[in-house]
Amino acid sequence: MTAASRKITLTVPGMGSDHCAGIVRQTLQRQDGVDEIQTNIASHRVSVSVAPDGPDGDILKKAVEGAGYDVAAVSMQAEEDGEADAAIEQEYLSQARKRLWIAGVPTTLIMILMMPHMFWQPIPGYLAIVALLAFPVVFLHGGAATHRSSWRSLKNGTFNMDVLISMGSLPPYLIGLIGFVYPMTSFIEMAATIMTFHLLGRYLEALAKGRASQAIRRLLTLGAKTARVERNGEEVEVPVKELEPGDIMIVRPGDKIPTDGEVVDGESHLDESIATGESIPVYKGPGDSVIGATINKEGRLRVKATRVGGDTFLSQVVRLIDQAQGSRVPIQEFADRMTGRFVPAVLLISLASLVAWLLLPDVLRPILDWGANFLPWVNPEASTPVLALIAAIAVLVIACPCALGLATPTALMVGSGIGAERGILIRSGEAIQTFKDVKVMVLDKTGTITRGEPKLTDALPAVGVDEKRLLTLAASVENASEHPIARAIVDGARERGTSPGEVSEFRSTGARGVSGKVDGETVLIGNRRLLEEEGVTGLDALDDDMQALEGKGRTVVIVAANGQACGIVAVADTLKTESMEAIRGMHALGLHVVMITGDNERAARAVADEVGIDEVQAGVLPEGKVDAIRKLQERYGNHVAMVGDGINDAAALKQANVGIAIGAGADVAIEAADVTLVRGELTGVVEAMHLSRATFGKIVQNLIWASGYNVAAIPMAAAGLLHPMIGVIAMTASSLSVIGNSLLLKRRYARTQPEGDVS
Repeated sequence: MTAASRKITLTVPGMGSDHCAGIVRQTLQRQDGVDEIQTNIASHRVSVSVAPDGPDGDILKKAVEGAGYDVAAVSMQAEEDGEADAAIEQEYLSQARKRLWIAGVPTTLIMILMMPHMFWQPIPGYLAIVALLAFPVVFLHGGAATHRSSWRSLKNGTFNMDVLISMGSLPPYLIGLIGFVYPMTSFIEMAATIMTFHLLGRYLEALAKGRASQAIRRLLTLGAKTARVERNGEEVEVPVKELEPGDIMIVRPGDKIPTDGEVVDGESHLDESIATGESIPVYKGPGDSVIGATINKEGRLRVKATRVGGDTFLSQVVRLIDQAQGSRVPIQEFADRMTGRFVPAVLLISLASLVAWLLLPDVLRPILDWGANFLPWVNPEASTPVLALIAAIAVLVIACPCALGLATPTALMVGSGIGAERGILIRSGEAIQTFKDVKVMVLDKTGTITRGEPKLTDALPAVGVDEKRLLTLAASVENASEHPIARAIVDGARERGTSPGEVSEFRSTGARGVSGKVDGETVLIGNRRLLEEEGVTGLDALDDDMQALEGKGRTVVIVAANGQACGIVAVADTLKTESMEAIRGMHALGLHVVMITGDNERAARAVADEVGIDEVQAGVLPEGKVDAIRKLQERYGNHVAMVGDGINDAAALKQANVGIAIGAGADVAIEAADVTLVRGELTGVVEAMHLSRATFGKIVQNLIWASGYNVAAIPMAAAGLLHPMIGVIAMTASSLSVIGNSLLLKRRYARTQPEGDVS
C-alpha cells in the first residue's frame, strides 16, 4: 500500500470460505485502481487498497454484490470495531436461522407425507400439496438468496457454491411439475430437501466458525468502555474513544486499565492474562508501563495515557491476529488452484454424467446392480431418464469446494486464537509453515537469554575486611553515579542489608572508575590498571578471585580505601530464570541453538556453557548479525529462526526465515518479526513451535480430508451410487468436519500443555 493509497474495508458476511474469498478477490481485481486486496474469512472483512483516483466504497460494494455476495458494511477506517462486527455477525446468523426455519418446516411436512404415500397408501392431490409446500423452500425466503447469489455469480463470470445448489434444486422442482400432465416420478421432494440441507449447512457453518474465531471477537470486546480522568482538577468519566495521550486516568481496584499508559502514582498488582496468558498478577508502581484492558486487582492508580485508539497494545494484537488469519499459507496454493476451477469442472462432470446415462445406460446399469447389494437408496429398476437426472443432480450437490476453502483459514483461526490467549502472536500463515521446518534457532544474548540488566553477583572482601564494610564503601561512592554498573552495586548492597552512606568530593574517571570521600576515607573504585596507577597496595592477593570471576563473564571492579585494597565486587547480566528450560526444550525439538552477541568471547562463552548453547558467535556488531544469519542459512538451508528484542535485532529478524520478537522489547523489532512473544519469556519459543506444528498439521489433515472427500464422492455420484439427498447431507458434513477438526486443536490445548510434537 503506497502512502497515497486509500484503504476501504468491506464486511461480507457470506464470505464463508477461502473459495468465496477467492471469488471476491477475483472480482475486485478487475476494478481499475485497485492496488492490493486482503481477505479474512474469520472477520468476514475485505481490505482494499485503492489508488487516489481509484473506485470508491460504493463501486467496490456493487462489484462484490455482483459476484453474489451481500455487503453488510463499508468503512474507510482501519481500526477494528468489535461491537459493529459482532452485530453484523449476529444479524447474519439470525437471517440464516430464519431461512432454515422457513425451509425446514415445509420440508419436514413433505417428508411426513412422502412416507405413507410411497409405501402404504397414495394420498389424493399429493403432487399439488408437495409442490405448494416446496415452493417457499425453493423459491421464496428459503432459497431466494441462494438463487440471487447464483445469478449474480454467473453474470459476473465467477462460479460460487450457490450455483451448484441452484442447479441441484431448481431442475428437480421444475421437472417434477411435469407430473401434472404426464405420470412420472416426483422430484419436488428432492428439490426441497437439497435446499433445506444447504441452508442447515450454512447455519451450522456460521455457528461453528463463530466458535473458531471467538478469540479475536473476545479481544475486540475486552477493552474498557469508559475512563475516569482528571480534567480541570476534577475527576470525570469519559468514553475511552475520547482519551488523548497525556491524560491522567484514575483506576480504582477492580477496574480495567482504559488504555496503555504509565503509572504516575500508586501501587497495585495487575491481572495481565489477556495480554500474556500469565495468570499470576504483576506488581506495578510509579514509572511502570501498563496495558489497556488489563485488570487492577487492589490499589488505586493514577496512570498517564501513552497510547490510545489504534495505537494501543490490544489494537496491535488484534491487527496481528487479523493479519495472521487473513494470510496465505504456501501449501494453500494447491487448494486455491483446485477451488478456482472447481465449480466449472463440477458442472461439466454433471453434464457428462447426464449424457453418459442417457446414451450408455446398459454399460452403467451393472454398477447399480452391484451397488444395490449394500446401498438401500440405489434402484437399478428406475427408468433411464430418472437415473440420468439423479446422477447429474447428485454430482452437483455432493461436490464441496467449501470444505477445501475452509481447510486452511479455520485452522489458522483456531491456531492464532490459541496463540493470542497464551501470549504468542503469529503474524502470518507462511510463518506457521516455515516454523515447522526450522533446524537452527539463533538467540541474542542480552535481553533474550539474560535479563539485560546488570546485577551484583559477588562481593569478596580482602583479608581483614568484612563484607558489610566492603559494600558500604562501594555503595556510598557508586550511589553518586548513574552508570548501570553503579546502580547494580547500590541495589545489590541494599538487597544484602547495606545502605549507602554520604559521599563527598565525588569524581569520575570515565570508563576506568570513580572516587570520593566516605567518613573521611578516600575511596577509589575501578579496574586494576587505575588502582595500580594510584599506588594502591594489596592487589596481588585479589588476582585469583578476579580471574575466576572474569572467567565466568563477570564485570569485576576493585574497591580501595586510603590506598589499601579492600576487596572486589562483581556485576553480571543475570540469566532469565526460564532460559535453561527453554534451551532444553529447543534441543528436545531437535534444534541447533546458536547465540550471536556483541559481547566478548569469554563473557559469551560463560553464558553459553551455563545454559547449554551449541554454538557461540561473539563480538558480532549489529550490522554483522544479518551476515551471520546469512552464513547459517548457507550452512543449514532456509531453516533458520532468530529470537531478538532490540532495535539492533530488527534487520536480522527480517533476514531470518522466521523472526521471533520478545514482546517486552522494541516496537521496531516486534514489527520486523513473524512471531511475537508478549510475555518476553524464552520458553514461549518452544510453545510457539509446538503450536505452529500443530496448526500446520491440522491444515494438512483438513486438506487431505476435503480433497479426498471430493475425489471419492464425485465419481460415486456420477455412477449413480449416491442419491442427491444423501449427497447434500454429505456435503454439509464435509464442511463441518473440517471446522470440527480445527476446533479439536483448541480442545487439545485447553486440556493439556504439549510435551512433544503434536499434530
